[in-house]
Amino acid sequence: MIFCFWASRSPIALSEVFTRLPGSARGAIWMLGAALFFGTHGVWVRLAVGEGADPLIVSFWRSLVFFLLILPWIIANWRTALRSSHPFGQVLRAAFSMAGLILLVLAQASLPLAEVSALTFAAPLFGIIGASLLLGEEVRTRRWIATLVGFAGVWIVLRPGVSEVNLLFSLPLISAVFIASSNLMIRFLAKDDAPTTTVAWLAIAAVPLTLAPALFAWVWPNPMALFWMAMLGGAGLGAHICLVRAFTAAEASAVLSYDYSRLIVTSLLGFFIFGEVPTIWTWVGGAIIVGAVVYIARQERRASSEL
Repeated sequence: MIFCFWASRSPIALSEVFTRLPGSARGAIWMLGAALFFGTHGVWVRLAVGEGADPLIVSFWRSLVFFLLILPWIIANWRTALRSSHPFGQVLRAAFSMAGLILLVLAQASLPLAEVSALTFAAPLFGIIGASLLLGEEVRTRRWIATLVGFAGVWIVLRPGVSEVNLLFSLPLISAVFIASSNLMIRFLAKDDAPTTTVAWLAIAAVPLTLAPALFAWVWPNPMALFWMAMLGGAGLGAHICLVRAFTAAEASAVLSYDYSRLIVTSLLGFFIFGEVPTIWTWVGGAIIVGAVVYIARQERRASSEL
């Protein structure tokens, strides 16, 4: 009976029900969708690498698929899609983003997926430091304390001095630095350029930026590897769409906590597909990092409301 009821509901009616939800609820649903797409990222990378594709080549094909998926929209809006007041800034932002992607793919290809996912949560913490040093933003004491607590979470995940640390774990942390730099560039570009313009520039610039390093390891992938990399590109686009809609529907502080579900998705997939079992320290450290990021986001909202 319940199935018949839902089957009788038209897609339009369900869409109307969704739009009537409070912004915070819609934002939470979109963020959960983004977390689901992001959570599969490492799986597609690992499966493609398992078919003999080099991580550098995986990064290129991911960018190419992303570009091909968004190309129809760019063509339909060609008059405005690339209209930017800061073309060099757009290219620089794309370079930061692709450097972060390549390092992330390298990490996911060879490290436990749950640990990599937990460490990438540190990107907003690096963003706080960059906003203070590069953008001259005032960072209050509470936000500095929260940032230090977040980095304590990073230490708990890695536990240097307590257990042997694989040097490859520096890859997701350096990736987080580039992701934070990319996010800072978005904040700068958003003053004059539309968000869709930034997406279009990223989609176009990503192809040559990832092709250049891929040429050093170039081997034509087999059909199965191409399939996994197509799934990777589709997941990247889906995650980006959900993320933008989440921040459009609600305040960042209201939806960021749901991003922690990405660690749950990644851990479950890593366990059932690759037999990886995350340690308790991954969960504890990841929770501390996410808690610090959510607190910082709420402090930023309060600070902006006081202006």
